[in-house]
Amino acid sequence: MSTALRKKMHQDLQLAGLSEGTQHVYLRAVRQLAVHFDTPPDVLNEAPVRDYLLHLKNDRKFASSSLGIAYCAIKFFYSHTAPRDWPTLQRIRVQKEKRLPDVLSIDEVRELIGAVRKLRYRTYFSTVYSLGLRRNEGLHLQVRDIDSARMLVHVHRGKGAKDRFVPLPARTLALLREYWVTHRNPVWLFPDIGSDQRQAVSSDRPMSKDAVQHAMERVMQQLGWRKAVSIHTLRHSYAIHLLEAGVNLRLIQQDLGHSSLQTTMVYLHLTTVSQEQAIAVINKLMEP
Repeated sequence: MSTALRKKMHQDLQLAGLSEGTQHVYLRAVRQLAVHFDTPPDVLNEAPVRDYLLHLKNDRKFASSSLGIAYCAIKFFYSHTAPRDWPTLQRIRVQKEKRLPDVLSIDEVRELIGAVRKLRYRTYFSTVYSLGLRRNEGLHLQVRDIDSARMLVHVHRGKGAKDRFVPLPARTLALLREYWVTHRNPVWLFPDIGSDQRQAVSSDRPMSKDAVQHAMERVMQQLGWRKAVSIHTLRHSYAIHLLEAGVNLRLIQQDLGHSSLQTTMVYLHLTTVSQEQAIAVINKLMEP
């Protein structure tokens, strides 16, 4: 894909309001289409594009999530950047796999965080868990986001550009203060420390997502756990622990920043507490 065409698609993605992460994967998916045929994507006609989509599904056996990204990216390109009126674009569908995420118990979360050696990563993981944040939400936290008077955190950079306030536990505030004293960056709570670990105070950007992901991989290797644990697992675990503690599902939805309650309701399938409570109530009602 030529530089000019890539730039145009990038601009179209920005105008559509898609996140930086989505922009990146869409551009990559269309580039892979061009590489497959060694032809600029705006030159291709419907037949080879149709064959390519079937190739991803039947030959390369893409998982539903990967297939969905490829479909959406290609559909976006031929709907916005190089508009085509193709029936194939209207028909493509991906059946979503209903996978339940792995979660950790409270004791497992404590063990994981306690095993992290470096203070910056230990504080970051604690913050992500105790506030129910997405990876990038945690990385982009700023000093001004912390309202210690009301014990709230203002999450500005949530998914879909939606702001929200989440409760700030006293222990998390203490950890953030302890870590901030080590770098004193006036903007970022988790600044990029640089290769010599001395530029943290003047850094104009947060830690990289690769850095925290590698930190998670190291601690998982150290612990020897077989669960598929990622940084997002801490967010899932936060939701489950709130639900098991009796917190209203609507409040959990607000804290997580979910647009739909249906998204939050997946956590009902990961806990038996609600079912056990219902059985207890029914048994109580049936007492003579």
